[in-house]
Amino acid sequence: MSGAVEAKLAELGLTLPEVVPPLAAYQPAVQSGPYVYTAGQLPMVAGKLPVTGKVGAEVTSEEAKDLARICALNALAAVKSVAGDLDRIKRVVKVVGFVASASDFTGQPAVLNGASELLGAVLGDKGVHARSAVGVAVLPLDAPVEVEIQVELEQA
Repeated sequence: MSGAVEAKLAELGLTLPEVVPPLAAYQPAVQSGPYVYTAGQLPMVAGKLPVTGKVGAEVTSEEAKDLARICALNALAAVKSVAGDLDRIKRVVKVVGFVASASDFTGQPAVLNGASELLGAVLGDKGVHARSAVGVAVLPLDAPVEVEIQVELEQA
């Protein structure tokens, strides 16, 4: 059964994907008290990365922004796997994004806007969050972007 959040996704032309299976020994998301913490989510689509490489070299900033948006969708799927219903999200507390960056690339915040803007579009005021945008040398599977989120849930 889908609620208001998934209806908003549909209105935006988006579908909540299946939870991306872990690449190693971890869970896609865990709950502690009223908070759900996701593992870093890669921009996997149907089990594959649509693009690989460094942002500012093989991957453009605009491509990476779109990939960050996919990461945020995957993170919402991970939250739903634990919370059961995305309508339980009270607010997104924190977003942390990692951008595999060419040595001279400094546009990490603009890339991560893909994730932040998606969360705002889908969740409204509940999607407003604190954020870190970090440039790194390399990410798993040569992914250009990885995003993790922390959300607070309404009590069930």
